[in-house]
Amino acid sequence: MPYQHILIAIDLTDECHPVVERALAIAASSGAKAALVHIVEPMAMAFGGDVPMDLSLLQQQQFDQARERLQSFAGRYPQLGAEQRHLAYGQPRQELHRLAEEQGCDLIVVGSHGRHGLALLLGSTANDVLHGAPCDVLAVRLKKTKE
Repeated sequence: MPYQHILIAIDLTDECHPVVERALAIAASSGAKAALVHIVEPMAMAFGGDVPMDLSLLQQQQFDQARERLQSFAGRYPQLGAEQRHLAYGQPRQELHRLAEEQGCDLIVVGSHGRHGLALLLGSTANDVLHGAPCDVLAVRLKKTKE
């Protein structure tokens, strides 16, 4: 059965354009709706939740910057209107699963670096999203960037 609604998870880097392009190609070939989502993680998660200061102002600034970057990023895809762009706050796996269920998505498309060794043991967003997903998950292999 063809997909009906595709959720495209992005981190707003240039590496994500192939992920969006692959998802939009699938959407076009199956007549599916597509939507972008970027998740802003709570700053406290980066510090293990034990932060001796109020991060709410910084968190709001981070969220506002993410909103601007999402609009700029999505501007490259005129077929994705404002109602198809989502910005969420929280743990990526949980937010992607929640949004996929709310929106009735039958495919989540994410980028994957295909890491091995220690990075693989620690997990990745793509791997994390796969477990417990309410629908199919497609991990698009991202090209390694030169450092």
